[in-house]
Amino acid sequence: MTATLTSTTKLYNGVEMPWFGLGVHRSGAGSEVLTALRCALQAGYRSIDTATYYQNEHCVGKVIAESGIRREDIFITSKVWNSDQGYHSTIRAFEQSLEKLQTDYLDLYLIHWPQNELTLDTWKAMEELYQKGQVRAIGVSNFLVKHLKSLMSKATIKPMVDQFEFHPELVQPELLEFCKANQIQPEAWRPIMKGRVNDLPLLQHLSEKYQKSPVQIVLRWDIQKGVVTIPKSVTPERIIHNADIFDFELSPADMDRIDGLDRFSRMGEDPDQFNF
Repeated sequence: MTATLTSTTKLYNGVEMPWFGLGVHRSGAGSEVLTALRCALQAGYRSIDTATYYQNEHCVGKVIAESGIRREDIFITSKVWNSDQGYHSTIRAFEQSLEKLQTDYLDLYLIHWPQNELTLDTWKAMEELYQKGQVRAIGVSNFLVKHLKSLMSKATIKPMVDQFEFHPELVQPELLEFCKANQIQPEAWRPIMKGRVNDLPLLQHLSEKYQKSPVQIVLRWDIQKGVVTIPKSVTPERIIHNADIFDFELSPADMDRIDGLDRFSRMGEDPDQFNF
């Protein structure tokens, strides 16, 4: 069982990535996200997931710089946005992210969405950043199996992480299995379905059984599935509540029951059909 909020999984290149972190998608760039970030770090979170597209990298940088926590003790993830993809524009976007985050390296840099022919040029830039030591690990986001296979057939370095929509109604077993077989660490976004997990009868039942909330049940399920998770919240109480999942373990039977909720139902964009 994962023991603490700072427990890590080892990526195939040896870098240790926390199993649990704070996502700041749609958290804004004002006092609300600053408060959320400060609360998370005070509560023991040591992984923050942001992106150029979120427009709050500067908030992440400010809070980390003021926190008094050593830079090497915080795992920072950011992502290159679609309009910045391509070799030279990825390098520029990365440098801008470093400046906003007030750091001289990233722990993890991801391609935010697959972009057909641009993806390989973007990946070449990321491989170069990795080889230069400016990024400790590189990966992708929203890549399905076919996207991963296409990239890996031409890449020098295979992705270390794939971050994708993952929750009880979108389990994607084929993608999970492919990642596991290729030593790519899966990572979940929208793990609690914007709070909708609270309305699922099975999770309400398991909540009574384990004396944990449906949200905590699902976040624990993520980690026992071997999936890194980064629930988003700007509410201090929920940030603390979300992390209280390291003192219990779901039984194999209950893990299977949650798997059985899968409906292949997306809440976000389909990586095969998005247009932005």
